[in-house]
Order: sequence, then C-alpha cells, then structure tokens
Amino acid sequence: MPADPPSSPALRASDADRDRVIELLRAAVADGRLDQAEFDERVDAALAARTIDALAPLTADLIAAPGSGTLALPLAGIPAEPAAELLTIRERHGSVRREGRWTLPHRLRLNTAWCDVMLDLTKAVRSGPELIIELRVRGGNVELILAPGMVVDANELSVRYTKLTISKDAGDNALETLRVRLAGRARHAVIETRWPTPRR
Repeated sequence: MPADPPSSPALRASDADRDRVIELLRAAVADGRLDQAEFDERVDAALAARTIDALAPLTADLIAAPGSGTLALPLAGIPAEPAAELLTIRERHGSVRREGRWTLPHRLRLNTAWCDVMLDLTKAVRSGPELIIELRVRGGNVELILAPGMVVDANELSVRYTKLTISKDAGDNALETLRVRLAGRARHAVIETRWPTPRR
C-alpha cells in the first residue's frame, strides 16, 4: 500500500525576499513603529531566514499580508508596484517642482538649463535603499529637501562655476533609510540639500 504523499515543503526565501523584508523594517524605523533594538533583532532574523514562513512573522505586525502562499509586502514608503527604472526631467528657462507623495524611480535624470528645480523627498515613496540622480544642469538652482535618515553622496558629481552645498546627513543620528547619489555635471549653478527644521 503506497504511503501518503509528503506535505509540500516550505517555500524557500530568496535574497530578494530577505532584502524586501529589511526594506520594510527600515521604513518602519523611519515611521517610528520599530525602535533600533527591535530593528537589529529582526534584521538578524531576516538574514538567517531560509523560508517564506520564517520571514512572514517579522513584518506581520507592520503590514496586512492576506494569504500565506506569497509574501505580500506593500507598506507606506514602499511602492506596491515596481517603480520606474528611469525618470527624466527636461526643462529650459522655467521651473520644476516635485513634492508631496510621489514614487521615486531607481534613477532620476535631471536635464535642465537656467531653471529653478525643487525636489522634495520628505513624503516620497521610496523604491529601494538608493536613489541615483544624474544631473546635466546648466545654470539655475537645484534644491533637494530630504527626510531624516536620508544621506547624500556627491562624489560622482562634477561641478564648475557652481556653488555646491551638500551635507552628509541631517545630524540627528537617524538610521539611514535612503542614500541619494548625485552624479553627472553642473555648470554655473547653485546646488544645495537641506532637511526640514524639526517642529518643537
């Protein structure tokens, strides 16, 4: 008599599954839903997890995950659908403003001449741990408004006849949630980053 078929094995977790859980945990720290000790403990567990079933409890109190077959990970701060790989903004002799809740691409190409540009990332939906901004800027002003936990890396940016004011971070010791990499070139421009002043 044949033996009963074995139950289905637990679905194995991929590196991408573990990375997505860690991104959710980072967003939860930024939102104030997890403290640093809880974050460290859950990240260690996520890195050690071998199955989806082991990952699911790490975010169960942070998201609603209907069903048990797949890991459902939409969360404020993480887009439910894939973000655009590249968003290009082109403008001449005008102004560009992006603010409020907008989905960040993986790469943003800014191709402007003699424009005022303001990119407010404080409420933006993050698509990953890094945003690459490729600048082709000639004249005008570029202002980046960043949320706590965002840091700026301008090592790949070439400037000439340009005032560049780049701070490493907000100075509040917040956990890094997004690295903004500036690349490309700027000529005859003013580029600065700032963090909103915290309310008292």
